[in-house]
Amino acid sequence: MKFVHVGINVTNLEKSIEFYQKVFGVSPVKVKADYAKFLLESPGLNFTLNVRNEVSGNQVNHFGFQVETAEEITAHKERLEKEGFFARDEMNTTCCYAVQDKFWVTDPDGNEWEFFYTKTDSEVHKIEASACC
Repeated sequence: MKFVHVGINVTNLEKSIEFYQKVFGVSPVKVKADYAKFLLESPGLNFTLNVRNEVSGNQVNHFGFQVETAEEITAHKERLEKEGFFARDEMNTTCCYAVQDKFWVTDPDGNEWEFFYTKTDSEVHKIEASACC
């Protein structure tokens, strides 16, 4: 695995970017009107801010692991399915300004974990018919 991925919900993107730039000591690698992405090499962290109109309770959108190859997606999915976890597929989907192969599993408390491989960047947040975090 290459990066741990954490996505949180925020109501004010500018203030959140300013805060996390100070915390992480780096600028975001991608900023859109409703989204920002920080990529830290050490520790390996892909951290995203996802704008929502209202945020209450738990601010976590989801957790995830970014892998380096499409083959890793298949291997992790098969491994987790053998362990009895249902994996929700989203192969060749456009989400978070990227074309990705991904799948999701959910922990006992309802926290979603995403395993994803980024094929290429996209100019759109998501394709209308596709699911997206």
